[in-house]
Amino acid sequence: MGKLILGMNVSVDGYVDDHGGNLVMQAPSPEHFRYWIETLRGHGGAIYGRRMYEVMRYWDTDQDSWDDALREFAVLWRGLPKWVVSSTLKEVGPNATLISGDIEAQVRDLKNRIDGTLSVSGPQLAGLMTELGLIDEYHLHVRPFVLGEGKPFFHGARPPLRLLSSHQIDPNTLHLAYAPA
Repeated sequence: MGKLILGMNVSVDGYVDDHGGNLVMQAPSPEHFRYWIETLRGHGGAIYGRRMYEVMRYWDTDQDSWDDALREFAVLWRGLPKWVVSSTLKEVGPNATLISGDIEAQVRDLKNRIDGTLSVSGPQLAGLMTELGLIDEYHLHVRPFVLGEGKPFFHGARPPLRLLSSHQIDPNTLHLAYAPA
């Protein structure tokens, strides 16, 4: 049975992007990016909201400017099964499946069929998944930025949580893992 984890970069004041839709913060350090690569390597799939999926489609096409780590991430991301929750998209890219209609039933089915970790990305989708009681863990990568406003990590439902673990990823990034209490 799969475990659904929401893991995203977050500012110290709790936002994942600003009102302009720009993802928080500058590029991660090499240590932090390596952490994301190793995290992705262990996942059985990813569930995206439409907007986050469109951002992540960047990894579908190689860029001449990429270093080895960026290429490694792209290869892993392309090979990862993806499901995209959207009522507006009519099609999705390679290795991706569109989810619409009864989202709860389809995600519960994925959790039952897929072994390992399923990541969920996108604050609005995460809010829905939280409301439906589908998220098993929340992984916050707290970065040293204060945005003051924008899209919060917890969009909508704000569940009571219990701390599972914490550790420093790099000199400026703290990883906090929580489970619903």
